Amino acid sequence: MTGKKIILLILLISISTAIFAYLRFFPDSIKENTNISKIKQKQESIPLSIEYMRKQEYPGSEIIIEQALPDGSNYSRYIASYKSEGLKIYALLTVPLDKKPENGFPVIIFNHGYIAPAEYRTTERYAAYTDAFSRNGYVVFRPDYRGHGDSEGRPDGAYYSPAYTIDVLNAVASIKRLKDPLIGSGEVINSQKIGMWGHSMGGSITLRSMVTTTDVKAGVIWAGVVASYEDMAKNWRRSTPWVPSQREQAFRRPGRQALIDKYGDFDKNPEFWNSISPISFVKDVSGPIQLHHGTSDDDVPVLFSQKLEEALKKENKTVEIYTYPGDDHNISQNLSLALQRSVDFFNKNLK
Repeated sequence: MTGKKIILLILLISISTAIFAYLRFFPDSIKENTNISKIKQKQESIPLSIEYMRKQEYPGSEIIIEQALPDGSNYSRYIASYKSEGLKIYALLTVPLDKKPENGFPVIIFNHGYIAPAEYRTTERYAAYTDAFSRNGYVVFRPDYRGHGDSEGRPDGAYYSPAYTIDVLNAVASIKRLKDPLIGSGEVINSQKIGMWGHSMGGSITLRSMVTTTDVKAGVIWAGVVASYEDMAKNWRRSTPWVPSQREQAFRRPGRQALIDKYGDFDKNPEFWNSISPISFVKDVSGPIQLHHGTSDDDVPVLFSQKLEEALKKENKTVEIYTYPGDDHNISQNLSLALQRSVDFFNKNLK
């Protein structure tokens, strides 16, 4: 046997011995890596999981002006529409009347809270909120979500279905393509300056959006349902129990129990529940977040905002929180102050 063959034989024996020793003494690490890979694959096949949502496309569409509304103080108002998964989704659109900045206007995607879908109207509620942003130089786009008002589709909800977040992510893509509503040409917005505001259920949509896409550069959440699913199950006690509207019940919207039946509860399958919880992915959040919450909120506990603040700080993310002693779910006693803080936050991060 030649010298080269002897050296090669020794190398093969050494490698085989090393592999045998590793498999014998470190089998758990092999098993652990295999389990992690399997868990990731499972997560990527669950539509509500963050990993799954990140792999999907949200192309949006051209925005169609359906109706011109009376102008605001210094901005135009429209009922507009766009497409989301083939559904026609209506929205409130406001555009500043001021001269467009060289690189386009900054944008705020406005995610409203729960309103019974059949009772929802594009131009009703949140008027003072949208006005605060519109008159301060922002294009505001408030999607109606599928199944709300005149929007097509079924109202599947925001917590146990990705449907509303999909509508919002398609709204983000659509607003990038906005043309001047008056002359039908010329890009209007700065796609690098998109922010998102969300209230209650809309806060959940905002957080889910911000860990799914990098397009949203700053987020403001009021009284948001932003805690983990385990907290939602164990630490959410409303003064008046919530009951889905008749329309939602007729559609058999997805619910927690259906997921428990399929995947197991929080103790049996924490990997699944973490995989669908946006708060578990805040290390990837796309921008700074500002939180607002009334301490006497009977609809969503202030604990939820505190939990999100804690999670963001743990990941060294930029976050600020304002609590309002004795105030309610809509922060009605401190509305002007909370709105000004929200405007200031967007001005700092988007202008």
